[in-house]
Amino acid sequence: MGNGDTRVRGLAARAGGWSARHRWAAVGIWVLFVVLAMGLGSAAGRVDVKDSDQLKGETHTAAKIVEDAGIDEPAGETVLIQAKDGGLKATDAEFRSAVSAVVKAVEGTGEVTDVTSPYDTRTISKDGRSALVQFDMRGEADTAGERVEPVLKAVEDVQKDHGSLRIEEIGGASMMKTFDDAFGDDFQKAEYSAVPVALGILLIAFGALVAALLPVLLAVTAIMATMGLMGIVSHVMPMSDTANSVMLLVGLAVGVDYCLFYLRREREEREAGRDAQTALKVAAATSGRAIIVSGVTVCVAMAGMLFTGLAEFEAMGLASLMVVAVAMVGSVTVLPALLSLLGERVEKGKIPFLHPQSRRSRGRGRGNRESRFWTAVLKGVLARPVISVAVAAGALLAIAAPALGMKTEQLTLDKEFGDSLPIVQTYNRLNEAFPGGSEPAEVVVRADDINAPEVKSALADFRERAISSGASRGPVEIKLHDEQNIAFVYVPLVGGSDLDKAGASLDKLRDDVRPATLGKVDGVEAPITGQVAGSKDFNDQLAGAVVPVFAFVVVFAFGLMLLSFRSLTIAVTSIVLNLLSVGAAYGILVAVFQHGWGASLVGAEGVGAIITWLPLFLFVILFGLSMDYHVFVVSRIREARLRGRTTKDAIQHGVVTTAGVVTSAAVIMVAVFAIFGTLSMQSMKQMGVGLAAAVLIDATIIRGVLLPAVMALLGERNWYLPKWLNRLPDLTHDEAPEAVTRKAARDDEGERVPV
Repeated sequence: MGNGDTRVRGLAARAGGWSARHRWAAVGIWVLFVVLAMGLGSAAGRVDVKDSDQLKGETHTAAKIVEDAGIDEPAGETVLIQAKDGGLKATDAEFRSAVSAVVKAVEGTGEVTDVTSPYDTRTISKDGRSALVQFDMRGEADTAGERVEPVLKAVEDVQKDHGSLRIEEIGGASMMKTFDDAFGDDFQKAEYSAVPVALGILLIAFGALVAALLPVLLAVTAIMATMGLMGIVSHVMPMSDTANSVMLLVGLAVGVDYCLFYLRREREEREAGRDAQTALKVAAATSGRAIIVSGVTVCVAMAGMLFTGLAEFEAMGLASLMVVAVAMVGSVTVLPALLSLLGERVEKGKIPFLHPQSRRSRGRGRGNRESRFWTAVLKGVLARPVISVAVAAGALLAIAAPALGMKTEQLTLDKEFGDSLPIVQTYNRLNEAFPGGSEPAEVVVRADDINAPEVKSALADFRERAISSGASRGPVEIKLHDEQNIAFVYVPLVGGSDLDKAGASLDKLRDDVRPATLGKVDGVEAPITGQVAGSKDFNDQLAGAVVPVFAFVVVFAFGLMLLSFRSLTIAVTSIVLNLLSVGAAYGILVAVFQHGWGASLVGAEGVGAIITWLPLFLFVILFGLSMDYHVFVVSRIREARLRGRTTKDAIQHGVVTTAGVVTSAAVIMVAVFAIFGTLSMQSMKQMGVGLAAAVLIDATIIRGVLLPAVMALLGERNWYLPKWLNRLPDLTHDEAPEAVTRKAARDDEGERVPV
């Protein structure tokens, strides 16, 4: 670390140097890349995940049978006719009159088909106070919500004429319309408000409009390019709207973060008295390298989703991986070019009282931007590292403790939206009168000849045993498609919206009823699907994916940290601290959304469970994003150590000098994620709160207290690498920033410079 020569090396340093020397070329290539990606993606169109590919198991088999047969299942609708008090029964004249009026009204719209009366289908509740008129919407199920308005209006008109009865409609089309009306703009508002929020925080952080716009510009162009690439890639691996939303969320977070890291370092070096060219070289060699290490780590974490075998997860993982890669490349290529072009003009649009010139620390030099708050915190942490580790780790373990009792499930309608919508109340009333009637199990029966006597007999036996076994209280409905030799059997499950009880009913159908009936007929397939079955199949598949995904992410992240810092200790502590951060996020999720502790503070309520996909999704996302801060802070500590500081001084210097940028980046991430926590859907609230809480914990307790305390306790052992690992590739950057400031230094294409 003392005298001698070394190379200013590394991909980030070379990329930054080239971009600074070929400014217009770098900007032009980036613009061309974004335009080409968008153009080609638009021309190619996007292929979305098919229903038959969403899950494996019986749900997949059933969807595949329907798809291969070319059957377009219509959107089913139900009108619940129910006495408001105990007076009227379905056998009374007024009740019958209401049923007839509903049938006539919905048929009169011309938008429905296969209208059935409860007196024909026996869809009358056991107490005789409730009955169901059922029908299908004409046309494609995906667009039925756009055509259901006249039907809803017709049912409302019937309700006005029968005040003693409750007449309400529910079904796929009506729910689609209700949700679109109530929440259709939720995601758009969240996505559109994320950019202004990030820009506002950057204005405070930089105090200048141009400097604040650069990170947002990079993030937005990276997102635009990735949207185009998603269209192209979707022809190999289908994408989805969910993957698009997740890509935007991750792209904005990492795009802004990476640019923020680079820009703050470049400004810091200039404030320290270095010329613009040297400041760019230092930023490229230090923050640029940290961005590449962090970006590759995040990409590896996102790639973990590809091991789930779930098409939706695979789409989210690939989309997130692409946007991180694009943002990373943009940060180390076009950003140096823009900074070189702008020069001092990056300070244009200064905002009074916010510009850093007025906030510089007076204590330790013009360029030192150390945080006074974190300096005070670090003084206490480094003075008592054992106590600091015990208190911080103990607090995080206590926060994580509720996660041991985590329960996951697909949220039912009432849990997802609460009682805020009238249709949810209809859903609850229907389930109370007809358990499982709102979301019945669907048996897709395929036979060589669906009308063969043995098949018809087996279908009849199945219907009878489904009720006699206690799995269903009926009525069990059978719809035949003679031409395709397929039958749909709809079985309301005992348990209704209680997925645990409904799951037990499903097991009876799959394990007992089906083998004893349909299973005895040669050539008959009878996979069972539906909401409850889909939730069970999803849980089973996700449970099988947890270990491979966790192992893949942890092992590869460990390897990358080992190669990047050439320290076994740093690699191990990185993994442990990240796992602790994720565990604390899980604990908060369970406490707030499963147990309801403090749920009202975030506008939520305890729903008794965490949505099935969230824990694995959070692990992958958080493990990746946590590396942003970790790599950035540890890189700065290592850099200070290489410049001759003691380990303790290097820790203090690295943490306090990065505190400003880490705080700014964390505030942006928390704000963006918190926006999703304001959405009406419980699943989105859970995702937003989980991500925001984890980032906040990571940027404060983990990076500000636990990391420096652990490193202080380890001392020189932080840099330990066993001799037998010395043959590993060296991906570190060993030059101190002063190396690029010497007059003897030439460009960074590999020439030697004295250190």
